[in-house]
Amino acid sequence: MSLPPGFLDELRTRVSLSAVVGRKVTWDMRKSNMAKGDWWAPCPFHQEKSASFHVDDRKGFYYCFGCHAKGDVLTFVKEADNLPFMEAVAVLAAEAGMQMPERDPRAAEKADRRTELGQVMEEVVKFYRLQLKTAGAAPARDYIAQKRRLSDAAVDRWELGWAPDSRQALIGSLASKGISQELMVASGMVAKADDGSLYDRFRGRIIFPIRDGRGRAISLGGRSMDPNARAKYLNGPETELFDKGRNLFNHGPAREAAGKGQPLIVAEGYMDVIALSEAGFGAAVAPLGTAVTEDQLRLLWRISDEPVVALDGDTAGIRAALRVVDLALPLLESGKGLRFALLPQGQDPDDLLKAEGPPAMQRVLDAAQPMVNLLWQRETEGRVFDSPERRAALDKTLRQALQRIADPSIRSHYGEVIKELRWELFRSGRKPRAATPGRPFTPGRRGFGPDPFAPPTPAARQSLLAAGSAPEDTLREAVVLATLLRFPDLVHRFESELERLDWSGEDHVRLRNLIMTHAAAPDCRARVENDSPAALDRLMAHPHVRISPALQPRADTDFAAACVEEALARLQAERAHRAELAEAQEDVEGLADEGLTWRISRAAEARISAARGPKEQKTESIIAPNGVELDREELDRARRLHDSIDFSRGRGRQT
Repeated sequence: MSLPPGFLDELRTRVSLSAVVGRKVTWDMRKSNMAKGDWWAPCPFHQEKSASFHVDDRKGFYYCFGCHAKGDVLTFVKEADNLPFMEAVAVLAAEAGMQMPERDPRAAEKADRRTELGQVMEEVVKFYRLQLKTAGAAPARDYIAQKRRLSDAAVDRWELGWAPDSRQALIGSLASKGISQELMVASGMVAKADDGSLYDRFRGRIIFPIRDGRGRAISLGGRSMDPNARAKYLNGPETELFDKGRNLFNHGPAREAAGKGQPLIVAEGYMDVIALSEAGFGAAVAPLGTAVTEDQLRLLWRISDEPVVALDGDTAGIRAALRVVDLALPLLESGKGLRFALLPQGQDPDDLLKAEGPPAMQRVLDAAQPMVNLLWQRETEGRVFDSPERRAALDKTLRQALQRIADPSIRSHYGEVIKELRWELFRSGRKPRAATPGRPFTPGRRGFGPDPFAPPTPAARQSLLAAGSAPEDTLREAVVLATLLRFPDLVHRFESELERLDWSGEDHVRLRNLIMTHAAAPDCRARVENDSPAALDRLMAHPHVRISPALQPRADTDFAAACVEEALARLQAERAHRAELAEAQEDVEGLADEGLTWRISRAAEARISAARGPKEQKTESIIAPNGVELDREELDRARRLHDSIDFSRGRGRQT
């Protein structure tokens, strides 16, 4: 519906911003100056104790110096009450005494129809609330008071009712108020049999009114008191008022509570929501008899950026959580996510609150896990990955899950987390090997010493021995990344080496993660460029990268693989060599001079072996005591380092 020119301006003029905001905040009168229309209060949009939220009544604008929320009176009503624009206009227009513009005839007719059905629903709610006070509802009252431990005040707050076990009780009440049978059926509260006769849809059930975000009754839910009933819980059918996939139980009150800083909790049923709210967790909602839908997810994200899904601690609860994960993955956006609070085995929120009270529920909420954890748990829990084939199957499944995430930034971050979890899983799955303190055993190497893939120690990073080769390392890394970007099919061949390598800068780490995340996509380079264009530009700016043989037009996959393999081998050997030298410099206590020289010579051997190509000629060499042939220049350099270290002061010191 369009609004006539000047309508919004007049609305803003008639409504005082401070009066509207004042219903949501407590003004700090020490900072405020009412005479000048200058108001200050703690911000209603984020948790704070200081008054950083400023309202300028003369200009009609507000601004928070903490969270930077800003806008006019319409913006405030939209954000504070989480309303669509036209609904916010209608709320303010009613407050200002302004008539909303007329809609087109068809829209007006539809609105009138919904108004009539809404009035029918209010009469239905009243009837069932009165029935709860009758003698026939004594078992229901006992159940509510003793089993659910709800007070009379709570029963009134939630408008609980009782549907007597009669086929005509509601029909008779509505007919006495002049409501037509057609409206009764259209409301969904009365059903029509095949023979045309009418009967009450709810019979022998405790009634839970369902209201929309603006507090209008749109349907009912009912819990049967008969243990043999075909369905313990029954919801009203979909009608002109009620779409169960687009509404939430307790939507309006939860939205208001979430606006005041309470966490938005998604529970499974009516009683869980009521129990949570009565225990102080006011921002609790539940889907209406169905699994969470896309529309409900979007509705949840309109209320809160990160709802907490609290599910029963049983197999069905876990399955429900995983269905929500699958539903949410394609819908994720920056700043919009889910967390999952899994309750103790066999308990729902109502059970936990009755057994241990609100502090126990708060602990469960505080321990809520991000969605990526549940995704990882589903694919790995109870499985053993002791073979390359099983690990490859896991990789394939995880890749397929990540490809469902539409947002490239979120997909990249999910990929990083998955890579870390994968590395921890596979690393912890290895059989431990003997080691001494400070000398971990590295699989695949003879004896003890630093892992060439392990990040260097702080002392090694600061050591002069670690300096000088960094530019060469950076160029080799750049060549590797650029080659894989051109030949992404090679990523799986070098996945382990790429993950374990200590990259020299944030750009290279980011590009490594993006390339590994998008390697299976046909447009890998385009996706990497879209996610991190600046880093890619800096990578390709190296002249050494542009002239790399693997990037020339005639290079094929096999040649590129050989180039990557050689570059990684050199990086590993160079870093192992520097790490060995740095460690020798850092910790020489108790080592004889010959032992130190031998250790350094072994590192030199590995370095020279990796650096020498198959066609290169050997330089002048000697035979070490262990029978290893070493380059004389490298050994002389190691000995000069050894001679420069002062062994007379306990800890080695380079002179």
